[in-house]
Amino acid sequence: MKILICYASKEGQTRKICRFLADRRFALGHAVELISAEGAAEPFPEADGAILAGSVHMGKVQADLAEVASAQHNWLNQRSTLFLQVSLAAAGTDPKEFLELDRIARSFCMQAGWSPEATHHVAGAFKFPRYDFFKAWAMRWIAHSRGEDVDPHGEREYTDWPELEQIVTGWTARLGSPG
Repeated sequence: MKILICYASKEGQTRKICRFLADRRFALGHAVELISAEGAAEPFPEADGAILAGSVHMGKVQADLAEVASAQHNWLNQRSTLFLQVSLAAAGTDPKEFLELDRIARSFCMQAGWSPEATHHVAGAFKFPRYDFFKAWAMRWIAHSRGEDVDPHGEREYTDWPELEQIVTGWTARLGSPG
């Protein structure tokens, strides 16, 4: 099977997630095309299925991924597709935050005209060295309000790699063999 993975990443965690998925799919015998949404070419290359991944910032998924999903919605709707929405809120347990993440994902897909087979929320990471002063301050406040003790000069990753692999392996298995 040939799988397309297209992503938008602001601080690099979504890119890291997609690189992990691409490497794992390749190891299972799939052909994989990994594309950044920033400057993504039209049309998408031929593939049996596609994963789109983007992170939530200020209540929205990145504009680059929204533009690609909108431009490629016909292509996407003709294949098995998976939407991975990456956020720090996905690392929490607050039902209100999960309802908001669901709303953001539905809005994103509806505006693009795309109906993915499945949508999953993936926990992201604090990436303090990549933040400007104001964002670092805001992220420290968010961490503190959740009772998190974070290093304001380091990174803390919340991505559950085994769970992510299980989600994508299940989706990939529905595409057909291998893996």
